[in-house]
Amino acid sequence: MHTRRIGDLTVSAIGLGGMPMSIEGRPEEARSVAAIHAALDQGVTLIDTADAYHRDANEVGHNETLIAAALASYGGGPTDDVLVATKGGHLRPGDGTWTLDGRPEYLERACEGSLKRLGVESIGLYQFHRPDPRVPYAESIGALRKLLDVGKIRRAGISNANTHEIKLAKQILGNDLVSVQNQFSPAFRSSEPELRLCHELGLAFLPWSPLGGISNASELGSRFRVFAEVGEGHSVSPQQVSLAWMLAKSPVVIPIPGSSRPETITDSIAAVDLKLSEQELARLDAA
Repeated sequence: MHTRRIGDLTVSAIGLGGMPMSIEGRPEEARSVAAIHAALDQGVTLIDTADAYHRDANEVGHNETLIAAALASYGGGPTDDVLVATKGGHLRPGDGTWTLDGRPEYLERACEGSLKRLGVESIGLYQFHRPDPRVPYAESIGALRKLLDVGKIRRAGISNANTHEIKLAKQILGNDLVSVQNQFSPAFRSSEPELRLCHELGLAFLPWSPLGGISNASELGSRFRVFAEVGEGHSVSPQQVSLAWMLAKSPVVIPIPGSSRPETITDSIAAVDLKLSEQELARLDAA
């Protein structure tokens, strides 16, 4: 498996997004665990989650608990090198909606909950999930600074951030800010400025929904025909092409496609070995 950097850590060049395993339409737990184990078999050492990845109001942190159990039951070798990246500050009341809470006192409580569900004393990468317009951004990021200082988290990241917020977080967190997780896919390219800034600052850029989201991933090739055409030339899926295209944009890019099936995560991971020509990359950029 090819590798990339998140701060001082070396991780797999493609991670696993856990959201589809826990929200509406989720599969039986056994299939999700099999998908996590398949990712580990393929050398994945980055798994992304959040306390808000759940369906019902009484199961906050469902995905964190699932991932912790899957790591504990994995029989293919040690999992000490697996970075579980979780997030706080985004909530699901259980009625299908999403709400925000960026208050420092809430983020501290959320981190405590994640620590318990993951069964760790310190979280490898803790990310502020989404800015809360009711709370000054610097105050929310200050909570991450405090969590770092007391050892509850080892590295900090931000998600759904614009360039101004990235720069502000960098000022507050310094080298402890290691990643930015924003939406980015063939259908959603408005995070290009944030990707470029991450490249300049040496921050890992983690595209979420890199294949267009749970309901659209299977239609990527029909919606963006050039990705299917390039894939046909290499005898691979358009989804693999999309991930390889992202990886070629910068060495700081680490896509985290969501999956709940062993075969889809295996297909995604194969993108690290797909080499696209400059001409192909130009065609994809122009799509």
